[in-house]
Amino acid sequence: MASYTHVATLVTNTQASALSAEHIASVRGILPGAGEAEWLAPTIAADIAFTPVAAETDCRAIADTVRSALAGSPVDVIVQPLAGRAKKLFLADMDSTIIGQECIDELADVVGVKAHVAAITERAMRGEIEFEPALRERVGLLKGLDAAVVDQVIAERITLNPGARTLVQTLRARGVHTMLVSGGFTLFTSRIAAMTGFHENRANELIIESGKFAGLVREPILGKQAKLDSLLEMRAKLALAPSGTMAVGDGANDLAMLDEAGLGFAYHAKPAVAAAADVRIDHADLTALLYAQGYRQSEFVE
Repeated sequence: MASYTHVATLVTNTQASALSAEHIASVRGILPGAGEAEWLAPTIAADIAFTPVAAETDCRAIADTVRSALAGSPVDVIVQPLAGRAKKLFLADMDSTIIGQECIDELADVVGVKAHVAAITERAMRGEIEFEPALRERVGLLKGLDAAVVDQVIAERITLNPGARTLVQTLRARGVHTMLVSGGFTLFTSRIAAMTGFHENRANELIIESGKFAGLVREPILGKQAKLDSLLEMRAKLALAPSGTMAVGDGANDLAMLDEAGLGFAYHAKPAVAAAADVRIDHADLTALLYAQGYRQSEFVE
């Protein structure tokens, strides 16, 4: 692909559809100077290298055009420069990104207030209300809950999203530093980080008194700014250029982190987040982040 400057990666979810020769032909027909497709995984992911004209190098706009050409097919499109495609620092949100649930909603279910808490969570993740006061309000409703219930919630209610462990393990095997950064709680991130293989995790700390939740979260709250700060801190520590980083999330408090990353992924995200991120993943699982970097399925660490 040395003679090309950009690449469009097409990824689908094999549980719902397959990437076909027709999809490839449709995309090659609209990308300027497109090369032959290179399969990263048969029927799942393929690269199409191309060189855009000088006036049309907006990768997100090109991806939107490609999606339109696919006429509603459940195929995700990632467009980026070929140079610097493989990243060295990866930050990920946890709730509804690495795992399929919102941990605070599941805790709230134990005390019978899930519907109320979930509604607040949804508004906060959409960016309709400020994250910090929304978190304080939701945590307050957990007051008196036995902290030991976290073990039960993790065992019975929390599931990793498809591809999560493969994503982290493959990146680690390639020397990428991985960090789980969450507006949730350390009681969960420490366990999820261990299950998936993240090097480190950062989140909020629930205050526990006599084995029960006090209804308080330790200040300052880790929210949008703290996620961004974590990216900047680790980028400086590892002496990386901005282009050497990537991040993934689904909610409004991930936006600053996604915007600062060399490549920011909105994963099955809220509409405002999907519209703002460099890349939107609406159909595929988390291994799409590996295909985006040019990894072949045969290189994945399961």
